[in-house]
Amino acid sequence: MRAYLVAALLLLLILGGTATYVLQRFSAMASGDYSAPPVTIAAGTAESRPWRETIDAVGTVRAARGILLTAETTGDITAMLVQSGDSVEPGQPLMSIDEEYEVATRQRLEARLLLADQLYQRDARLIKENSIPQSQLDQSRADLQSAQAELAEIDAVLKNKRISAPFSGRLGIFQVRLGDYVEAGTALVTLQDVSSLEVDFSVPDRYAPLMQPGLSIALRTAAFPDQSFTATLRAVDSQIDENTRNLQIRASLDEGQGLLPGMFASLVIDLNRETLRVFVPETAVSYSLQGNLVYVIEEDDDGLFVSPRVVKTVAANNGEVVIVSGVEDGERIVIAGQNKLYRGARVQIDPDAGI
Repeated sequence: MRAYLVAALLLLLILGGTATYVLQRFSAMASGDYSAPPVTIAAGTAESRPWRETIDAVGTVRAARGILLTAETTGDITAMLVQSGDSVEPGQPLMSIDEEYEVATRQRLEARLLLADQLYQRDARLIKENSIPQSQLDQSRADLQSAQAELAEIDAVLKNKRISAPFSGRLGIFQVRLGDYVEAGTALVTLQDVSSLEVDFSVPDRYAPLMQPGLSIALRTAAFPDQSFTATLRAVDSQIDENTRNLQIRASLDEGQGLLPGMFASLVIDLNRETLRVFVPETAVSYSLQGNLVYVIEEDDDGLFVSPRVVKTVAANNGEVVIVSGVEDGERIVIAGQNKLYRGARVQIDPDAGI
């Protein structure tokens, strides 16, 4: 019996010691620090600097003088005096449409005009001698004026048969060939004065008060990706488009060597005014479903932590972004290492990676 008591006592001592050890371990584990270690980041500072305001837009290059020449009468093309792509001068003949009938008609009308003039001159002498009544002279005068009008009419028809360049420029590709039959309105060829180019574009109506003639515009095209052209705002439409709520604008290119009408162009309009804006490195901006984010570094008694801020940005140059709202001048921000950050995350700054 005594052996059983000793064994039970020993068992109680063993179980008590084990329980005490387990409780001590759990107590130590509960009091331990299991928070995530600080995330190492690179830091920078938001800086307020003057910023020249601009507006981005897209437009189309056009010739200041450009037309589509069309036939104004019917007939067969009897002469092609120039070729596609030629440069022409004002008044230079381009092509002729069959005018045989009109030439013969003009000869007949010339003869009629000559006769009418002779009859009028004769009646003008006879009226002074009172040899004919006044009505005969009036009829002779009317016949002369009618003959003159008919000759002018056939001259107008002949002019329409002879297609000439209304201004200097470069021809496009002819849409007709020698011998083709054309009707009034048939497209013949385009003529563009590429020495004087314009660009048409539009901006939202909220920018209407800022659009003033004389503003400078930087222009780029896909054909010359490494070259920037300059243009000057010349005209602003007198109304807003009701369908798009955009304002139509036209600018003239100061130098557009190599550009062709119809090219797509990206534009940057200089509003000619400066405002103070906050600049941050482009790498400081993260993108999320909520919008553009910038992690701002804050500090409490336990050290540094970050707070994400939704910001409104505008593109800038030299790897920087303009912050319109969300971050203030002088605030420290994260510029690298955002992929592991979240609201309230503890951070430590890598002194060798910041700015």
